[in-house]
Amino acid sequence: MVGKVAYELRLPSELASIHPVFRVSILKKFIGVPESIILIEGLGMDENLSYEDVPVEILDWQVKKLRKKEVTSVKVLWRNHLIEATTWEVKADMKSHYPHLFAN
Repeated sequence: MVGKVAYELRLPSELASIHPVFRVSILKKFIGVPESIILIEGLGMDENLSYEDVPVEILDWQVKKLRKKEVTSVKVLWRNHLIEATTWEVKADMKSHYPHLFAN
C-alpha cells in the first residue's frame, strides 16, 4: 500500500513495462477461477505487451452508398493466439495492407 488511496503491485520482470501503482477506487473484488488464468508464455506479445491480430480470410463484402460515392467494405476474420473476431473494414485499406487475402 502506497498510501490511503493507492496500492503498488510487485509484478514479475516480464511485466516491468506496466505501471505498478493503482488507485484503490478502481480496484474491484475478484474471486479467482483457475480456468481464467492466462499464462504469458506463448502469447506472442511484444515487449510493450502488445500483439498483432492476423487477418485470416474475407468472409463477406458490402457496398455502402454515400451521397457522392460508394464505399466497399469487407468482413474480415482476425485471429491472434487466443481468439477469433470479425470486423468490417474498408476494402481499399485491407487490399493495400494484405493483398494476399484478395489473390482470388
